Amino acid sequence: MSVIELYQQWKNEDLPNYLKEELEQIAENFAAIEDRFYQYLSFGTAGMRGILGAGTNRMNIYTIRRVAEGLACYIDSQGESAKRRGVVIAYDTRHYSYEFALETARVLGAHGISSYLYKEPRPTPQLSFTVRELHAFAGVVITASHNPKQYNGFKVYGEDGAQLVPSAAKTIVDHMEKIEDIFAIEVASEDKLEKQGFLHWILEEYDEKYLANLLTLKNRQDLALGLSIVYTPLHGTGFVPVTKGLEAFGFTNVHVVESQATQDGSFPTVAYPNPEEPAAFKLATELGERVGADLLLATDPDADRLGVAVWNGEKYELLTGNQLGALLLQYLLETKREQGTLPEKGAMVKTIVTSEMGTAIAKKYNVKTFDTLTGFKYIAEKIAEFEKTEEYTFIFGYEESYGYLIKPFARDKDAVQVAIQVAEMAAHYATKGKKLSQVLEELYGEFGYYREALVSKVFEGKDGQEKMKAILDGLRKDLPKEVDGVPIVRVEDYWKGLAYLVDGTTEPLTLPKENVLKFVLADDSWVTIRPSGTEPKCKFYFGVVKESREAAEESLESLVSAWHHYLAR
Repeated sequence: MSVIELYQQWKNEDLPNYLKEELEQIAENFAAIEDRFYQYLSFGTAGMRGILGAGTNRMNIYTIRRVAEGLACYIDSQGESAKRRGVVIAYDTRHYSYEFALETARVLGAHGISSYLYKEPRPTPQLSFTVRELHAFAGVVITASHNPKQYNGFKVYGEDGAQLVPSAAKTIVDHMEKIEDIFAIEVASEDKLEKQGFLHWILEEYDEKYLANLLTLKNRQDLALGLSIVYTPLHGTGFVPVTKGLEAFGFTNVHVVESQATQDGSFPTVAYPNPEEPAAFKLATELGERVGADLLLATDPDADRLGVAVWNGEKYELLTGNQLGALLLQYLLETKREQGTLPEKGAMVKTIVTSEMGTAIAKKYNVKTFDTLTGFKYIAEKIAEFEKTEEYTFIFGYEESYGYLIKPFARDKDAVQVAIQVAEMAAHYATKGKKLSQVLEELYGEFGYYREALVSKVFEGKDGQEKMKAILDGLRKDLPKEVDGVPIVRVEDYWKGLAYLVDGTTEPLTLPKENVLKFVLADDSWVTIRPSGTEPKCKFYFGVVKESREAAEESLESLVSAWHHYLAR
């Protein structure tokens, strides 16, 4: 059907009033109609994410039913055991998250598939943990992570608690594409599912089990438990597990930003509920200054990302994901070595766009670094590989975008784990008279000044997707030879699975196929280009290392500027 035909079909259906009104308002606006109906929201290993609203290219109960039907057909194909094991469903605090979660259970139940649905919003990592704890066949979490309030999403997890592997995601998509009428998908009533035993409500028991696993993170007793901590859940799901975890660890001086403890999908106190953004720390900073906090912690709406700001003696300094990852890695390895628990063949896993500082720290402790493509599902794959082969022991995994995992009882990034571990780390160094900012400076002095940057360019709509594709295609046709006067010595093309070396030879790449290009320069700086898998953006990552802070910052600024000039030719 054409976009106009689809639009008319939707208008003629008995839709909820808010969707019907939206369609009426755009009746004379072809561009608005096209944007809502030119495609179905795409679904992949990172799930499905989009703007709330009416249409096939929006998040609503009908597009939720479509992806839930695809998941149900996939589970059907796996047999009765998979249907009995069922699906754990969690959701964040966004608008319609609960409704979408229940709608998912209703579609699954119509197929005779059991659902274990959280009574209240809970974090994505707790969903991952619960899938493993219940030995469920799959998991679903309704979330758009750190996106603005207009968004929501649908993420699927496999029986190992990790995000779906590509083959399973493709099978779900294949089933979705066979659906001829999105409005004919069968849904069962909540009452019927409860009576038939296909809908189970869960909460307290799995809160307690998750907390019990969090307590296994405790490494030390020599802690400054009076350390002053400010925490904000940014209106999301982190409040219960983070505050309970800090309390269980013995921290007695924890201050919550009360106005941001309310679970509200409008995120009324922040424009963008992303702990990577300094603006998200405004209220936490004000509270921190009032109470003299040493540490500010912020989790995003589904509590899989953690932002940390530290008092450096003059002001609060927001750490980058790379900086916090380096601090955590150093602390974990240092602690394990002191306690004699550092494994003989330990492994640290990071993504190809994450700072190389972690590699340098791991090398000092004879820990092997494994690089993966961007996305925590790839880190989870490595953990599963280590468990299967028993050749390496997982110690830590992280990515630059504020995602970290310490213990793999969850198989996705876990801000709850890390919030508690960061508090322990800060409290330990406080007993030595050190602030985290001082520890970080010591690491720079030992390993070099690493600096990184991320520049995102938005490409909205159908035209934007075509422009983004043209950038990557153009680079492949005419690979640059240098940037800012520095020769490029290696180009890694993950779409083609090849690395092109400066001497004209090639090497095969072992990571999966993905539309990513990475350029490595002669001075160890690098640039990576990657279209986002969940947002209409193309992301440009930059990294440098120099002997001084000034040299590193100057080099990074020059690299970013030179790359922009190159693309603008």
